[in-house]
Amino acid sequence: MGGGPDPELEAAIRAVPAWDGLDPLVTPIEAGLTNRNFRISVGGESFFLRLSGKDTELLGIDRIAEHRAALGAAAAGVGPEVFAFLPELGCMVTRWVPAEPLAEGDLGREEILADVVAAVHTIHGGPELPWSFSAFRIVEDYRRISLARGVSIPAVYNEALARATEIEEAFERAPLALRPCHNDLLAANFLRGDGRMWLVDYEYAGMGDPFFDLGNLSINNGLSEDAQETLLRLYFGRPADAHRARLNLMRIMSDFREAMWGVVQQGLSSLDIDYAAYAEKHFARLARTMGDDRFPSWLRDAAEVI
Repeated sequence: MGGGPDPELEAAIRAVPAWDGLDPLVTPIEAGLTNRNFRISVGGESFFLRLSGKDTELLGIDRIAEHRAALGAAAAGVGPEVFAFLPELGCMVTRWVPAEPLAEGDLGREEILADVVAAVHTIHGGPELPWSFSAFRIVEDYRRISLARGVSIPAVYNEALARATEIEEAFERAPLALRPCHNDLLAANFLRGDGRMWLVDYEYAGMGDPFFDLGNLSINNGLSEDAQETLLRLYFGRPADAHRARLNLMRIMSDFREAMWGVVQQGLSSLDIDYAAYAEKHFARLARTMGDDRFPSWLRDAAEVI
């Protein structure tokens, strides 16, 4: 398989019945901030194999929900086929798809954004998942776990939590039904090829607020205000001020989650990644967005029934 022995990888490969007796070619994939990923070429086919990082359940990841979400996405035609699921080994294998990940600027093109929104909308209409995701709770969980692991919490956390509380209270005045959500809509999780748009990596999938997905998609991909309006139009048809407000407020919550993810990973991950810099980057942008003069009007409009 090339390189030095990797007992975890070798055990996972041996556990896939269809590969018994075959000699796979293993190519490490450098992308990824949490897990170890590989391309497996075997029996004339290619596969994507993911080995979970240590303590990923503390990041709010439920592997059963991930598996269910991946199966639902595959059935709906927006996710690759799940070939093997080996939870006891922290392993999932999907078929390799002939596609390339999007770059951040790609979503500024309406024809690509339209395909992305269609994929996200499909996920939101999928089968119910046995797990819930709340951006409001997860930042609190990350703080608790970080402190338990000896990681200091940036001072801006308290101000951000106060803003998050205001956002949650506004949303609770006009609650929405929970939907299956992806919750990690980075450009790299969209693969484009052969006239299709694929959405991959369902680690954080759970029942949640679809506006978190839209806010997460929007801010992680640097959408301009015009592109945000296009995003809402593609998803809702004729967006109202309440839609715009919820999108903007969930852009704030997305960065709060990402910033605290970078904090908690400092106490969890063994990967050679500068999680402190990651957290600092998202806290800096969070400070700008939650300081927007329109924040009070967003709170008011978000409380309106959609």
